[in-house]
Amino acid sequence: MANTSSAKKAARQMITRTQVNKARRSRVKTDVRSVEEAIASGDRGKAEAALKAAQPNLVRTAQKGMMHKKTAARKVSRLTKRVKAMTA
Repeated sequence: MANTSSAKKAARQMITRTQVNKARRSRVKTDVRSVEEAIASGDRGKAEAALKAAQPNLVRTAQKGMMHKKTAARKVSRLTKRVKAMTA
């Protein structure tokens, strides 16, 4: 248990940050899942719309330190590649 006032404050901040990070992580997973489901259904328009919604969340997650920058870039790149391959 935290003894000093600064340690108590840090513990409170950690709880808040954990909740925010969980929400961000969940939002990104949901966005990626929605893109993959749209790709599986074969609806290119729906897939492009889902990708357009997912991309900013992935980038923002990387900027906030929840995910490595290159991991987010790799996810966006692979999803974009799969959406573009739908016409071929």
